[in-house]
Amino acid sequence: MTGKSPIRKRSIVVCGHRTSISMENEFWNVLKTIASTKGQSLSTIISHLDAHRKGNLSSTIRIFVLKELLNQNSKD
Repeated sequence: MTGKSPIRKRSIVVCGHRTSISMENEFWNVLKTIASTKGQSLSTIISHLDAHRKGNLSSTIRIFVLKELLNQNSKD
């Protein structure tokens, strides 16, 4: 891995309200894959995370992605 990953800002509807979320491309890509695997939209997953978060939304999403990847690896 070389250098820093660019931060990508995306507008998304969260709990019925449009908001912007900034994260590295790698997190967006894995989050899209998780959503597809679960048969859910990004908006649905992020709205659920937003409703149950204890900190910053971008950090909550990153932790969710990390936990999903760790769970997936432990099943392999």
